[in-house]
Amino acid sequence: MTAETDSAAAGRAERDDSLVYDTPEGITAPPIDELLGKVSSKYALVIFAAKRARQINSYYQEQDEGVFEFIGPLVTPEQGEKPLSIALREIQAGLLEHEEGH
Repeated sequence: MTAETDSAAAGRAERDDSLVYDTPEGITAPPIDELLGKVSSKYALVIFAAKRARQINSYYQEQDEGVFEFIGPLVTPEQGEKPLSIALREIQAGLLEHEEGH
């Protein structure tokens, strides 16, 4: 290798080392292993969380209309947090009870 090639490789290595990414939010927070301990399978978790997310979404829509058929979030939502993330946090906190087949 030439000195130019060596310095280019060193520059790439320095740049690669300087790239640090934050842990992505979403399904990794709360951890999937903790969530799976609350239900019988990953499929049950998906259905359970999706149903609760729909209820939360409907609650927000009803709030605008002045009708309250569904219960709102059981955890304090962070600004801009999506209903699915709220539902997953509720499941992790043990605030919801899962019944098979419902």
